[in-house]
Parts: sequence; C-alpha cells; structure tokens
Amino acid sequence: MSEQQIFNGNLALKKTPRVVVIPPNETVRGRKLRVAAYVRVSSNSSDQLNSYAAQNAHYTELITGNSDWDFVDVYADKGITGTSAEKRDDFQRLLQDCRRGRIDLVLTKSSSRFARNTKESLEAARELKALGIGVYFEEQNLNTAELSGELMAAIFALLAQKGSESISENLRWSIDKRMRAGKYNTCRAPFGYHLEKGTLVLDPETVPIIQYIFDAYLSGKTTDEIKDVLNIFSEDKPWKARGIDYILKNERYCGNAILRKRINTVTLPRKQKRNWGEQPMYFVEGINEAAITVETFEKAQELRRKRRETKRSSLPGLHPLSGWVRCGACGKLFRPKMCSGKWYMSCRNHDKNARACNMSPIPENVIISASLRVYYKLRHQGVSILNQMLMNLQNIRSGKLLWSLDIVALNDQIAEITRQERLLAELRQQGLVDPDIFISRDNALAERLRTVKLEKERLLEFEEDNTLQKTRELIEALESGPEFLENFDGELFGELVESIIAESNTCLRFRLVNGLELTETIERKVR
Repeated sequence: MSEQQIFNGNLALKKTPRVVVIPPNETVRGRKLRVAAYVRVSSNSSDQLNSYAAQNAHYTELITGNSDWDFVDVYADKGITGTSAEKRDDFQRLLQDCRRGRIDLVLTKSSSRFARNTKESLEAARELKALGIGVYFEEQNLNTAELSGELMAAIFALLAQKGSESISENLRWSIDKRMRAGKYNTCRAPFGYHLEKGTLVLDPETVPIIQYIFDAYLSGKTTDEIKDVLNIFSEDKPWKARGIDYILKNERYCGNAILRKRINTVTLPRKQKRNWGEQPMYFVEGINEAAITVETFEKAQELRRKRRETKRSSLPGLHPLSGWVRCGACGKLFRPKMCSGKWYMSCRNHDKNARACNMSPIPENVIISASLRVYYKLRHQGVSILNQMLMNLQNIRSGKLLWSLDIVALNDQIAEITRQERLLAELRQQGLVDPDIFISRDNALAERLRTVKLEKERLLEFEEDNTLQKTRELIEALESGPEFLENFDGELFGELVESIIAESNTCLRFRLVNGLELTETIERKVR
C-alpha cells in the first residue's frame, strides 16, 4: 500500500460522526412544580398580624394562580424571632416536608424573613439545595437553585443579621443606661411577686411561705426537707430543692437587686450565660418590697457558704475533693489524709491493708491541678466537640421520629388548623365574617393549635434521650462558666463531672455527667 493510500485511509477514518438528537419526554418535562411558601412576622402587634394574613393570602393566590405550579402549603410563624430556627415550629415543619420529598420550590418574601442568622440560613439553603429544592427570595429576586443564588443569599442574610445585631446593641445600650439611672427593674417576676407597670409588687399571701423557707433553713433544715414540707400543702406544681435554693440566694426577697447577673452572647444565635465580670453589674438597694429583713437574708447567705464548703468534705473547709475521687483498682472512695504536713487523697482499702489495694496515695494539689486542666480543655476545646455530639444525637433522634405515624398525624393537624386560620383571616379582610364570630372561631382554632402542639411536644419530650439532655446541660454549664478556674469549684464541677477515677498513680479518668470520659496524666510532684 502506498503512502498516499494510507494517508487517504486515515482521512476516511477521521470523518465527523453523525449525531441524532433525541427530543425530551414531554410528559416528564411537563410535571408541575410543587411549590410552598414561608411567612414570618416578628411580633404579635395588630399591624404585624395583618401583615401575616396578607402574606398568607398573597402566596396562596400567587401559587394557585400559576398553572405550572401545584400548591403545597403556606408555612407561617407568628410573633417569632428570626435569629434562631429552633423557635420556629412551622419553619421546622417546612424542612421536614422538604426532606420527605413533598416540595420542589419554596417562596419567601426576603432573606431576612427566611432567617436573620447567617449560619442557619445557609445551612437550611444548602440542605434544601442538596435535596434539589430552591428557595426564591422575592425582594432580592434570587433563587438558591441557581449557581450564584446561595452566595447572594448569604450576603443578604449577613446584612439582615447585621441589622438585627444593631437593634440588639441599641437595646442593650438603652437597658444599660436605665440600669445606671436606677430606672430598670426586671422583666420577670420571681415567686411571690407580680409585675405592675415595670414594678415588682409583693403578693401578701406568699409572704408566710417565703418567711418559712428562710426560717426553716436557718434553723438547720436542708432544701430537700423544706421541699418535702411545702409539697404536703401545695396544690400547684410540686416544689423542688433547686427552687428553694433559688429563693434563698435571691436578694429580691430583702428588697434589693443585683442587675445583669446574666448576659446575652454577642454572636447569633443569642445564648444566655452567667456574667463573670465581662459586663458591669449594678446593685440597687430598696428597689422593691421586701418579704424578709436584710439581716435574715445575709445570715442565710453565710449559712449557704458554710454548707457549700462542707458539702463534699468530711473535714470542713479543708478538703474540696472529698467524695469525688474513686479508686480504679478496687472501686473504693478516696479520703483525705495528712502525711508529713501535706494533704493526700488515699484509697480506703489501701489505708486498711496495703496488700488489699496497691493504689498509693496521690497528693491532693496534683488532683486539683489536673481537674483545673480538664476544665480549661472542656471550656476552650470541648464545647465545639460536645455541640457536634449533640447535633449527631439530635439527628439520630430526629431520624427515629421523622416517620413516626403519631408525629406525622400531628403535623398534618397543625397544617390543617393553619389553613383554617388563614382562610378565616382572608374572610375577615373581605368583610364576610362578623367580628364576634371571627373572634370566637379564631380563639377556638388557637386553642386547638395549642393543644395539638402540646401533644407533639409531649411526644418529643417522651422520646428525649437522657444522654441528649445531659449533653445539653453540660454545654450550658460550660458556656456559662468562667474562662479560667484558679481554684477547685465543687459546685461548678458538680454540673460537669460525675466522678474522678484514679486509674493509676499517674493517670486520672474524669467521667462527665453525660457519660463521656476523659483521661488526664498527672505528676507526683508535691508543691
């Protein structure tokens, strides 16, 4: 074969292939989009409720008027803040229905109506986008299903968040100014008081109960013993020891107040934490009526301090670790023991018979140092890990409940009642319902909705896992705790640690209240 023939053959092989276009299936392409809307108003004012009804009517008409769309529902939250998604029941119902594959597109007025928290807004948008569901913001003309939609949504959500933070900052400044001027009281009335135009007014009928609590405590009774006595005569909610202790340490009952004991975090979502000196506090004398004298209150505080110091110590005021440390070899509790002028924690079995347990005494200050190091690690490194653990536990629990027939049925009832509320509001706007009939039916629907939501909450609480609850409490205790601990705080540690196990003379195991365990290497050096 000649070179020319080979060349011509190669040309023949490289001829352009023939392409046949296969048209799309008209039936598949023509499937209607299942469209829902999300509505939120920020307060319970009359104007906002009118806006709530108007938005419901707008989206119902908009979706049903589009021949290419199938109307799913309007998910609406009234009088709810947008800074945290957890507080919005219908927003959570919307996400659940999206996960079940019931929705293709979500309409909402703006990014600020969807969420004012950038993190939660993006998480929700990303999750829905992964499910093939777009979120369309009307004011910004943005659809998260588009390539740049999520980025733009993040920008608008960030602007909305900054606006919310600015409002919060102005509110904090206003409250601080009123505190400095002595014009701020409280927004929550403790037991025995009620609020009248911002002033705490003492209920005369509760004064004997408050006085009995202080007198009984000063006479030697514990909070558990006081609780048991009060519960004999109580017809309302049962008294708890923690509630008794709250009354005993609340200076309001002697007429004074310490303002700003707790503060809100600057970042979103807002969380309350104990004020450890990050912001100024204010002491106001004689701010409200007193149920007891200042002298009685101060005596109760002194007794509380003494009891707290001796709570975990067989020798008052000297051994904060008593009752905390357990032997990893034999299981017995350690007890304080002085040797050569220094305090040690020693296994009871080892003290009786060294052959019964080979765990030798550990210097007390070494265990305290290890405890402070563990607190620092938990406070600065553990919260993010615990939050991830909490999220995983919640996802597992949500997965179990997602297809629960009881929860699905209750969600359907909530959706139906919400539709009826929306229809009733529309009829009222059009003047087709008598005002008295509207109020009566609206109240009936509100009561039905409250009952259904309480039943749903009851089912969810019934399914609450103890580990989940303990992890949540552990995170709250850490977030409200100080940045550093200079001394062992038995009360704070009691909220974090269940026990300390001495694995060996060089290793301690800290068992947290939620079951997690951390090990900490120790040195035998005595200072």
